[in-house]
Amino acid sequence: MQEDASSRLTGIGFGYRPRAPWACDPEATRGRLIPEPESPTRTAFQRDRDRIIHSTAFRRLKLKTQVFISDDGDHYRTRLTHTIEVSQIARAISRALEADEDLAEAVALCHDFGHTPFGHAGEDALNAMMKPFGGFDHNAQSLRVVTKLERRYAAFDGLNLCWETLDGLVKHNGPVTGDGASADETVPAYFLEFDAQFPLGLSEWCGIEGQAAAIADDIAYNTHDIDDGIRAGLFTLDDLAEAVPFVADTLNEVRDRWPGLEFSRITHEFQRRQITAMVEDVIEGARTIISQEKPENADAIRRRGSQTVGFSPEMRETDRLLKAFLFDRMYRAPGIMTFRALAEDTVTRLFERYITDLSSIPSEWRREAVLQGDEARAARIVADFIAGMTDSYALKEIERLFDA
Repeated sequence: MQEDASSRLTGIGFGYRPRAPWACDPEATRGRLIPEPESPTRTAFQRDRDRIIHSTAFRRLKLKTQVFISDDGDHYRTRLTHTIEVSQIARAISRALEADEDLAEAVALCHDFGHTPFGHAGEDALNAMMKPFGGFDHNAQSLRVVTKLERRYAAFDGLNLCWETLDGLVKHNGPVTGDGASADETVPAYFLEFDAQFPLGLSEWCGIEGQAAAIADDIAYNTHDIDDGIRAGLFTLDDLAEAVPFVADTLNEVRDRWPGLEFSRITHEFQRRQITAMVEDVIEGARTIISQEKPENADAIRRRGSQTVGFSPEMRETDRLLKAFLFDRMYRAPGIMTFRALAEDTVTRLFERYITDLSSIPSEWRREAVLQGDEARAARIVADFIAGMTDSYALKEIERLFDA
């Protein structure tokens, strides 16, 4: 008798070792908002990862600013290359913790989908414009992208990702509501709106894979922002070493082992050692917690009331010093502040033009805005349109609308 095709394919292509009890299990997923048949060749989390990579939002990351650095060179990070670096580190951490690498990768790959053109300057400008209408938050916008704004599939809007992927996306920075949430941050309205349809446990931490993606984000941008800042001539490694003891110690190790090493190789050796030290610190800390508490399942990680995957106190201080240095010497450098002002002006002018003249936006967005029926809903559609822009598209729109 001929074997059924689905039975022949069952179990093919998953390609990884068994997970620990505290890992998220794709075979025990809490499902999708819109139920779908499972794939015989991919786990639910692998399928999420693939949908994210094939989305238009993922492709647009290649032309979105990571940090405000001159675009004269080809080697500065973009939002896309940053995302790829984060996903690699997230997989490494997840693997060491016997968690689900594919889920960690999926969260990492979509965590920046909601970023506007021109990085945080664009977000600040759009948030200011949206203040009368509930504000703008790039994390909430990421959720809007994967649940609403991507329109590729016949059966649903968005990507219809698994509960666990959305859990990591929404709560990778910690609980959104309850005692564990940040007291000075307002819960974005879309988090609450979506949670009413598909409860995400907003008062809990996300699973271990989402936490791995979150700390990987910190490790990646701390390291590559240093590289980009040095490349742009904003500071030197020796400047950084004066402010951060960890950098001084690591730099001395490199120079002692390879005296006379050329500058570019010194910089790279420092960066790879920084990433390694931070990743190993995170893994050691998480494994210590796991060995002491022996969580029986993924929910035990979510409900333990504090972060499982994070820096030790010593590395947390290094992280604080690095961020303080970069803020002072890079993010607030005069040239970058000039570019930031231009970026904020661009986003502000676009928003003001669109909201007062809906005929100036493309027809599919215009129809949506008009159908919403009130200014607040129309403003949200305008914000969706602007947030999805690449840097180059935003500049083309300024040229088209203002002949500038």
